[in-house]
Amino acid sequence: MSEDKTPADPAEAPANDVETDEVAAIRAEAAALKEQVLRYAAEAENTRRRAEREANDARAYAIQKFARDLLGVADNLARALSHLPTDLADPATKNFVVGVEMTEKELQTAFERNGLKKIHPAKGEKFDPHKHQAMMELAETDAPPGSVVEVMQSGYELLGRLVRPAMVVVAGKAASAGGKPDGDGSANPYSAGEDGDGPGGSVDTRA
Repeated sequence: MSEDKTPADPAEAPANDVETDEVAAIRAEAAALKEQVLRYAAEAENTRRRAEREANDARAYAIQKFARDLLGVADNLARALSHLPTDLADPATKNFVVGVEMTEKELQTAFERNGLKKIHPAKGEKFDPHKHQAMMELAETDAPPGSVVEVMQSGYELLGRLVRPAMVVVAGKAASAGGKPDGDGSANPYSAGEDGDGPGGSVDTRA
């Protein structure tokens, strides 16, 4: 006696295909959502770090504007000290000079205590366009070309960030070459910041 065999339902195959497509679509959507969540998380982390960095900078450089306003006071005290009278026999004059010196010293100490550092290059120091501003070129026989000859005004930096460049006189190319200076031999104005990168421009030291 033969066994009866129920024929396969022809509707089952299409149903399985539909179910497979739905599963694939759900998996693709889940993967896309996961990627989107990761991207949003990365953006949120970057925003948090940037905000934290900006907050730290704001705290560190909060006194920058105030410090810049005080630089005029420091400049005036320095000018006063550079024009001291040679005769200090008078006790009143001597006490006045001592008071100015102590005030200037205390101001610089307060600057340093708050991270404000003076930029005052020594004669012969190499010109740094990131910290110095060349006001003029001068033919000098005892200074190498491209080096600082004189400081006209001290500069300052706050925790490594430039507040004001030092205004300097720079030795010209005629210094080491032993040649004659251009023109009438007098100091020539140097266009600060014209050829250099940074606040003060650079000086061409090529022979």
